Amino acid sequence: MSSVPAGFEEWIGRTRESEDVVTERLVASFRAIFDPYLAPQTDDVAPLGIHWCLSPEIAAMAELGQDGHPAHQRFLPPVPLPRRMWAGGTLEIYDAIRVGDRVRRVSSISEITRKDGRTGQLWFVSISHDHSTPRGLAVRERQNLVFREAAKPEPAGNVTPSQAAMPKACGETWTLTPTAPLLFRYSAITFNGHRIHYDHPYARDAEGYAGLVVHGPMQATLLMNLAAKVMGSDRLHMDYRGLAPAISGDSLKICAGIGDQSGQFWTEGVFGQTHMSASAKPNQV
Repeated sequence: MSSVPAGFEEWIGRTRESEDVVTERLVASFRAIFDPYLAPQTDDVAPLGIHWCLSPEIAAMAELGQDGHPAHQRFLPPVPLPRRMWAGGTLEIYDAIRVGDRVRRVSSISEITRKDGRTGQLWFVSISHDHSTPRGLAVRERQNLVFREAAKPEPAGNVTPSQAAMPKACGETWTLTPTAPLLFRYSAITFNGHRIHYDHPYARDAEGYAGLVVHGPMQATLLMNLAAKVMGSDRLHMDYRGLAPAISGDSLKICAGIGDQSGQFWTEGVFGQTHMSASAKPNQV
């Protein structure tokens, strides 16, 4: 059963605007992190997923909480649960973001929901983002965050061979191993201080993960770029959802479906488990 928590109604529709510039250095850094796992682009076009590097939440060190996020978010509602995760979202790509663009982002809180499930209380916060360049709307996004209770003593997200899933048939596939330096670089370029991505003892002992956690938007960036490459278009509609945490050091496959599964994309772990699923199609613009 779900409900809008009492006292949080006033947060619905709250809006914030910000601006950032797509610099040559940012684009070069992004490409250094993700090459060769990017859709083909001309040199003047920023890679898909660059928008997640723009207008990050900037807080002084004294304002950070134990997990590395700002302790008191200026824009997000004060959800009374400690663990924050990127659950998924929807992307509409209308136009390319180019090197040198000044990108204006208008964000608004669209939904706040509390649910009680078998794993405890969950809060979901959905945020709508419109990213516009001087040429008009480039990316429309719905970002879904989930907040969870404190971790239980036993590790979470650790998959053993006995829990292995049957791998699905893949079309085009990229395979990589998300290393600690890769995660650290992506945390740096997105100004993401969440310690689950770079502090192994914290990720294991405080939040119950089997190791460093691969970022949700990193997986979504890989899926989006594979979809654009397979479909021959960077104007996409993509829905994506995180299903299980991917852990640094484990091989990760970025998969495109074939036949009846065309239009389906997913990240797959070493034992066949799906970490993030996505459906994509060319956007009608």
